[in-house]
Amino acid sequence: MSRNESITASQVAPLLYRVEEAAEVLRVGRTVVYELIRCGALRTVKVGTRRLVPVEAVREYVDSLSDGAA
Repeated sequence: MSRNESITASQVAPLLYRVEEAAEVLRVGRTVVYELIRCGALRTVKVGTRRLVPVEAVREYVDSLSDGAA
């Protein structure tokens, strides 16, 4: 990529998901994601009033499923 080309948002991998996006990635409903957050199975960060799910937290959760921990 040359210096004059700009990077668009669609070209950058996300670092944080909205709850709805995390639900879509995990193929579950929003309510399930909020329950996973409530019970501590899915880590989140708070940005202002928004609750966001780090991409690596989703990966950690999925890995915990294969370990039999969740």
